[in-house]
Amino acid sequence: CFYGLLRPGDEVLSVTGPPYDTLVRIMDGRREGDGSLKDWGIRHRVVPLREGKPDLDGIQKAITERTKMVAIQRSRGYSLRPSLSIREIRDLIGYVKGLKPDLICFVDNCYGEFVEDLEPTQVGADLMAGSLIKNPGGGIAPAGGYIAGKGELVERIAYRLTAPGLGGELGCSPGGKRLYFQGLFLAPLVVAEALQGAVLAAKLFAELGFAVSPRWDEDRTDIIQAIAFGSRERLVAFCRGLQKGSPIDAHITPEEAPMPGYADAVIMAGGTFIQGSSIELSADGPIREPYAAFLQGGLAYPYIKAGLLTAIAYMTEQGLLEF
Repeated sequence: CFYGLLRPGDEVLSVTGPPYDTLVRIMDGRREGDGSLKDWGIRHRVVPLREGKPDLDGIQKAITERTKMVAIQRSRGYSLRPSLSIREIRDLIGYVKGLKPDLICFVDNCYGEFVEDLEPTQVGADLMAGSLIKNPGGGIAPAGGYIAGKGELVERIAYRLTAPGLGGELGCSPGGKRLYFQGLFLAPLVVAEALQGAVLAAKLFAELGFAVSPRWDEDRTDIIQAIAFGSRERLVAFCRGLQKGSPIDAHITPEEAPMPGYADAVIMAGGTFIQGSSIELSADGPIREPYAAFLQGGLAYPYIKAGLLTAIAYMTEQGLLEF
């Protein structure tokens, strides 16, 4: 979306704080010649959140004639800030459009699809994007992502993906399109199962004394459940325990390791049928304070419950939980 729509001299403004760790290098680069937006003369600036919410005054001051796109990240990423609800996204888009009507409002919709009644493009977003191995793939789509929004914007992005003049008329769909449509059909049901599991996790780990976000009884706008364990040992043990309760690769022991695009080592638990799937039961977190695990997914509530109980049992065996 960025490379398809932005040109040298343009600016993209992240108005919900820093983007995901993996996007920072794409936008800001580390060295000249790495092909980042910065390398192409496209400026990226960040407006930090204020008390966990978009800073409207800061956004007003930051928007300039050069600003072409406003980027809104719906989900929390590796932070404990609340994810943005559809109502908050609607109000934010209305505000920035009032300041500069020709701004492109782009929403990173990852982890949020089908959680609320409406999606960002139904409340004013010009463009949204997400992953098909997250919510909208229903645990069936084997790979890929989606971009949706205004036709002329999507067409320009398609030209960037393939070639000018070709766009979406060609492209690779491994195994055909059946799995993508079937996954999309089942996605609302699968997301509902994942949400039930997230609520259970919030309740269980709050009862065990850990800070959780959101709380079990709070409104939700995505499938992510953050659990702050407060120590490296507990974070690692939780991920290892969850892996033991997974339907596949339960014998694998997760280890913390450097990951491309991340500033800190990361540990991941993902006993998933589709590699990297985070609509299947999975958890990950950076090895840094507050040592939080970000739990997401689960195709069916019973196996989410089994996975959580296995993780708790493993942490207890390691002497990291007391009842």
